[in-house]
Amino acid sequence: MATILCYGDSNTHGTRPMAIAGVSERYPPGAPWPDVMAAALGPDHRVIAEGLPGRTTVHEDHVEGGARSGIAVLPAILHSHKPIDLMVLMLGTNDLKNRFAVTAYEIARSAERMVLATRAEGVVRDILIVCPAPVRETGTLTDVFAGAEARQRGLSDHLRAVAERQDCGFVDAGAHVQVSDRDGVHWEAEAHRAFGTAMARILRDRLT
Repeated sequence: MATILCYGDSNTHGTRPMAIAGVSERYPPGAPWPDVMAAALGPDHRVIAEGLPGRTTVHEDHVEGGARSGIAVLPAILHSHKPIDLMVLMLGTNDLKNRFAVTAYEIARSAERMVLATRAEGVVRDILIVCPAPVRETGTLTDVFAGAEARQRGLSDHLRAVAERQDCGFVDAGAHVQVSDRDGVHWEAEAHRAFGTAMARILRDRLT
């Protein structure tokens, strides 16, 4: 049985598009993309959805709080689920919040740090980097992500370069889904279905 760890943020958690900024609701079990992917892959694959709303690559969030730095809690999570055949790493969206003021290049370098930190623990066989679907400055989270559309330019290319340097797989989520008009960040249910289905096809090939 192959163990797959999906390490991400609210879109891995299954957060619905927000009607009110800061007030989140979650899709029911079976609807978030890791669950869709797990159903498509079948019982020979164990899929662990480790998504935390607000999680960044390496930044603590002093506004939202709650251990949001992905790299800080990474070792504990890896060892909780070891051995892991494949880690799907999809982070970077929350790094685009105005409060962090980082570039696409810096987000990619932060993701590279996470890849190196993962390998240092010695419990993950393979890593697949996913570039998040581009955010849009629209809807309820416009102020939170002010300027994000400009800051994210080139993110896919930078993350692809990291994947090539570190011999990781790479997927551009924006080639499969787009964010909701309602908040510019989270995914509608149909996007989760589409991405989970696409990821199942991709992982079948990578795990063989």
